[in-house]
Amino acid sequence: MTQPPPHWIGLFDLFRIGIGPSSSHTVGPMLASAYFAAQTAGLGLSDRIVVELFGSLALTGKGHGTDAAVILGLSGARPDTIDPDEAVNIVEDVRRVRRLVLSGGRRIAFDPATDIVFRPREMLPFHPNALRLTASAGDKAVLARTYYSVGGGFVVDEHGEQMAGSANAGPAAMPYPFADAAELLERADAAGLSIAGLMRANETSLHGTAGLAEGIGRIHAAMRACVARGLRGEGELPGGLRVRRRAPDLLRRLEDRARRNEADPLEAMDWVNLWALAVNEENAAGGRVVTAPTNGAAGIIPAVLQYYERFVPGAHAAGVEAFLLAAAAIGAIIKRNASISGAEVGCQGEVGSACAMAAAGLAAALGGSNAQVENAAEIGLEHNLGLTCDPVAGLVQVPCIERNAIGAVKAINAARLALHGDGTHLVSLDQVVATMRQTGLDMSHKYKETSLGGLAVNVIAC
Repeated sequence: MTQPPPHWIGLFDLFRIGIGPSSSHTVGPMLASAYFAAQTAGLGLSDRIVVELFGSLALTGKGHGTDAAVILGLSGARPDTIDPDEAVNIVEDVRRVRRLVLSGGRRIAFDPATDIVFRPREMLPFHPNALRLTASAGDKAVLARTYYSVGGGFVVDEHGEQMAGSANAGPAAMPYPFADAAELLERADAAGLSIAGLMRANETSLHGTAGLAEGIGRIHAAMRACVARGLRGEGELPGGLRVRRRAPDLLRRLEDRARRNEADPLEAMDWVNLWALAVNEENAAGGRVVTAPTNGAAGIIPAVLQYYERFVPGAHAAGVEAFLLAAAAIGAIIKRNASISGAEVGCQGEVGSACAMAAAGLAAALGGSNAQVENAAEIGLEHNLGLTCDPVAGLVQVPCIERNAIGAVKAINAARLALHGDGTHLVSLDQVVATMRQTGLDMSHKYKETSLGGLAVNVIAC
């Protein structure tokens, strides 16, 4: 057994159950605030908490629900357990009475209008998504912490260290650690394992056989439940853009077509679009979703996974497991060597990463070789290079919802292209990941989840 790279990124780090609309702007700040509240409870001295939001968290925080997430976190809520309906009530109550019940039960005065400060013109050095929390007693600060929400619900402190509970910090002994795709392929081939099999061995060393099976089942069930809720949701999404949910009407159209026995050679594409729309409409409404690897790109993997289960003859539970394990291996490589944060590299890091993960997962479930799985991921990511993050009105709605549908269809096509080849290809996944990182560094901040450019300024939000 050997040691993994520092801060090993595993399946349950990339697939987390949370609430919408954003893993970086909602889930991360909620986790950071909950952690900070627990620390202040131990001190028992503070009578005021001030939260400062910087950079992208300030620029699109209102539309992404960052202020509400902070309130929930300070109240002791966690994104994986809070009921979305209860969350709304907690936030409304705090805003109404201007009082906060901290996670330890202590009550303090807290007015979100003055105690949550948006600083859109200030960018802290480590990452665009920064928040600083300060607890004070009288006029004396007793505790101050700065956190960075770096995408997918991952949170680090001002020293760049993973916050406790933010990720699988390791290092735990595991049989096949890897840092990039080349090492992944080398270790898998040397061990005679598939990519999914290698990930299964690593995850089993961390969670045990039963723990891994239970966790995969829980993630799969949460994805399916999110699709089902999205198919039932009606009306307009919150936020003021008056975007109507389309999934229920599309479902009725598809069911009506089936009743009439109308043949359509692109029927599968319609269903994939439907499932992706359902998830991201639910996310935009603040519902329960699975980061895959982020909330903004949460619809791609569930849609492609449901495509596998519904349209692939002989689909089975082992295929679902292989899908998620292979997808996680690719997500870990991208997260480690580039980014999954829209605020850092644009939407190529969110939808692009999810597309690559879904393509690899589908190729693995369909029995592709390791080279074909890596090729599928490479195709999925390469053809999202340069994709900007420019949400209209700072909401995770336009173009985010449709972008997931397009990304899901693209992932299926990437897997099919890879499976029609023998795995040999000119451009490696590692080269595309490096290109994505460099493209993100070169990209103007206007196109990285700030709503200062692109569609966000060319589409008038009334």
